Amino acid sequence: MIQLIKGFKDVLPGEIEVWQTIERAAKETFENFGFQEIRLPIVEKSELFSRSIGDTTDIVEKEMYTFEDGKRGHITLRPEATASVVRSYIQHKMYAADPIRKFYTIGPMFRRERPQKGRYRQFYQIDAEVFGIDSPYLDAQLIFMLTTLLATLKAKDVKAHINSLGCPCCRPKFQKALKELLDAKKEHLCENCLRRSEKNPLRVLDCKVPACREAVVGAPSILDHLCDECSDHFETVKRVLTENGVEYEVDKNLVRGLDYYTRTAFEILTTSLGAQNAVAGGGRYDGLVKALGGPEVPAIGFAIGFDRLAEIVAMQQSIEAPGPTLYIAPLGEKATETAAHWVMQLAARGISCETDFSGRSLKSHMKRADKLKAAHVLMVGDDELKTGRVTLRNMTTREQDELPLDGLVETLAQQFK
Repeated sequence: MIQLIKGFKDVLPGEIEVWQTIERAAKETFENFGFQEIRLPIVEKSELFSRSIGDTTDIVEKEMYTFEDGKRGHITLRPEATASVVRSYIQHKMYAADPIRKFYTIGPMFRRERPQKGRYRQFYQIDAEVFGIDSPYLDAQLIFMLTTLLATLKAKDVKAHINSLGCPCCRPKFQKALKELLDAKKEHLCENCLRRSEKNPLRVLDCKVPACREAVVGAPSILDHLCDECSDHFETVKRVLTENGVEYEVDKNLVRGLDYYTRTAFEILTTSLGAQNAVAGGGRYDGLVKALGGPEVPAIGFAIGFDRLAEIVAMQQSIEAPGPTLYIAPLGEKATETAAHWVMQLAARGISCETDFSGRSLKSHMKRADKLKAAHVLMVGDDELKTGRVTLRNMTTREQDELPLDGLVETLAQQFK
């Protein structure tokens, strides 16, 4: 028997209903805030991710699924969505008519991580990106939109953590102070962080190795090194969040794991999933569009871990697939042939309908209708076909009505519309 590859998963009926609920809520929420859906390929040129995410990240160094594609060079299964959205924004010159664009996309990402609870090699994200606005009001609005979605899904035990990563003007001062601390703690850093401390000291703050996390406990705060413009930007974000009732915590050690972030960074953390406590994260990346060959356009976005959010939603509420509106219970060969015709005609008119062709008894049909959670059962046998009348039972009230065969499909379509 061929089994699933480790690190991948099937989303089965019984679980998919939670995913569909999340997708519907995300689409409705985002579109209420002016976002449009965009769908992108799952394969891109590898250079897109090495240039955007950064050569020193774990994603690029260890986790990408990269393949040779003949003369086309190397291609990669996308490990995240932001770079692809930016690539599309630039390639199709979407900035020409109006640089302000809001997009969302939902789909699979791929990383060669060690499989563990809450982490998969094919995982799903809900991604939202905005281009052309550098206002702190937008930063706060995105965090508000994210918390609104989580509230809609009744996700409890979640809280926003925010920080500022500064800008190219003020970040070098912080990096210098951080590097001085890291140089003094070298014996406590893992091999990756020793290398990162030379190329990008900020990256060390994102390491999950316990010894490295302990080593940076006394690290300087970037908030103490912000320029006036970045400081004002962050203060406005905090004020607007407070005015709109968003609970948050300023976390000076919060950094994003990707190189393109500037200024506002944020995460949504939960206490429901143990060590894997980040549900969503994002921030501002004002320099990425230009770095990938586009114009100088500010941008901000976030990604939600779909798999983790589905776990949280499933903990908080029971979501089941609705049963069919109608189950047709045919008794006899001619009745079965007629039921097959009715099912097709009713389904084509938008009525959820089921039947069974195996020649069951009426008792077996009723048991199956109960199992399927059918709202109504239409009972028809060869005798009913001769008399021209069939019986419709409401499975909740157990009330029964007789209906004429003439125009039955239209009668049922109108009744269940």
